[in-house]
Amino acid sequence: ATIALSSPLAKRASAPRESIAPRRAHVRASVVASASSKPAVVVLPGLGNCTEDYDAFASELELRGFSATVAAVGRPDWLRNAAGLTQLAYWQGTLKPRPTVDWYLSRIADAVAAAKEKSGADRVALVAHSAGGWMSRVYMQDFGVDDIRCVVTLGSPLNAVPKDVPGVVDQTCGILTYVEANCAKPTELGVPVTCLAGKWLLGVETLGGAGDAAGFLVGQGYKQVCGSAEAWGDGITPVATAHLDGADNVTLEGVFHTPIGSSDERPWYGTPKVLDQWVDKLRVA
Repeated sequence: ATIALSSPLAKRASAPRESIAPRRAHVRASVVASASSKPAVVVLPGLGNCTEDYDAFASELELRGFSATVAAVGRPDWLRNAAGLTQLAYWQGTLKPRPTVDWYLSRIADAVAAAKEKSGADRVALVAHSAGGWMSRVYMQDFGVDDIRCVVTLGSPLNAVPKDVPGVVDQTCGILTYVEANCAKPTELGVPVTCLAGKWLLGVETLGGAGDAAGFLVGQGYKQVCGSAEAWGDGITPVATAHLDGADNVTLEGVFHTPIGSSDERPWYGTPKVLDQWVDKLRVA
């Protein structure tokens, strides 16, 4: 069911544990534009993705009247997350997001600053793809929402991995459990939160024949995230995991997880015909 968010402004008072100062040299504006009154949008790349993967998406946002900036992330940057391997908590399954993802939080801060300067806007909309969704929650928890006017997540894993399910290993090593327990719920943030889930492929538990191969392989991935292989999802993130209690939860039929390999026949969240189904979520004041 879709849940509408209509809470009054309730700013978080959390003090940052470590200052993350914007570093404009690390920001790549997706489309060059002079300062205007266009609503500012910051796109946060997903795990394994890079800034350039979202060029077409950013251009589509610009065509719809937004000033779009994609956070500067290169594919090799994700190797920084391997720093978590040095922590005992990683092996115990109790890993916290920080300091492992501090580099990504810094890129969010950079992009927000650049987007405000480029657009002339006081606040930005965060459009967070995949792992960018839970990292945006960490960012807002520790650094507040004064610069944020709304959040839209695209196929993001937002709920903790179920424990004690045979065959399930928490690939985040405890990070999603921490985020669920410690980050503000949508109703507590004071800004609208929309969580989009794609319904691209149904997973299956067992391999019943050659025709089930894709559903079986995808289902095994779903199981590691939501605890069950028999679930609908976007090919990576199950619908149930991409929705968050207290948010405006939307399920999009026939939508694939990532811009990589997407097409008109296999559209992702940013494909024009899909984007037009949810773009108004970004038009809040």
